[in-house]
Amino acid sequence: MAELEEEVERRQRLGQEAAARKALIASSYHPVRPHIYNTLQDEALAPEFLAAAEYSTSPGADLEGLLQRLETVSGEKRIYRLPVFTAPFCQALLEELEHFEHSDMPKGRPNTMNNYGVLLHELGLDEPLVTPLRERFLQPLMALLYPDCGGGWLDSHRAFVVKYAPGQDRELGCHYDNAELTLNVALGKAFTGGALYFGDLFQAPSALARPLEVEHVVGRGILHRGGQLHGARPLGTGERWNLVVWLRASAVRNRLCPMCCRKPELVDDDGFGDGFTREEPTTVDVCALT
Repeated sequence: MAELEEEVERRQRLGQEAAARKALIASSYHPVRPHIYNTLQDEALAPEFLAAAEYSTSPGADLEGLLQRLETVSGEKRIYRLPVFTAPFCQALLEELEHFEHSDMPKGRPNTMNNYGVLLHELGLDEPLVTPLRERFLQPLMALLYPDCGGGWLDSHRAFVVKYAPGQDRELGCHYDNAELTLNVALGKAFTGGALYFGDLFQAPSALARPLEVEHVVGRGILHRGGQLHGARPLGTGERWNLVVWLRASAVRNRLCPMCCRKPELVDDDGFGDGFTREEPTTVDVCALT
């Protein structure tokens, strides 16, 4: 019980501590690639990604047509992949992340499982990069791919970069995300190993009986449901950096917390918090229990 109480207190402090780090970074940190802090431009995005997003917003767009514009990794598990960023943008973002990593600025952990990486909100990249990525491009895609999981109602996110390297994190245990949907983009660098593996939805018996392995390809993003059990195999050589965006729909999670599968009891928080709102939820058929 003492450990649980300590963890609850730690989580209650997260919002204030993150806000303090963000303020210090904003006032004292000097970027090495300042252009990536400008509002996201189409030039940073892969042509295939732009084409898929444009199709998704066109009159008469449907799932069948969208699937012709991306790779279906597993139709059964509803896992998809497509290029997201151009190689020059991946390189520039990596250079900025490494510059920040080597600075003396305070750094928060990406999540409770990864020890190395960067919270994009604290670095100041949420508003110019991740929010337009979600609103302009990911929402129309996800609305066609995952209408039953809140894909058309995405209203917040949590975005972070994770780093795997010798002497640091090398693998990631099996888990599911605090998200309705997830985008995972390999940014680089050169590496071997570290493949993602996927089971079934976490509520399913024998969910990892026959895991599906998916190799990372730099610049390409993997789309999957947040409740899909997954993990990362051990890194072989090199360094692997990935951008992970947890996409959240309050219309879904206001009714059912994706972590405990209960109706949430809410407390006030700054920013997006954990993606819940006090508004009356829109009617969405929740996929997490199907």
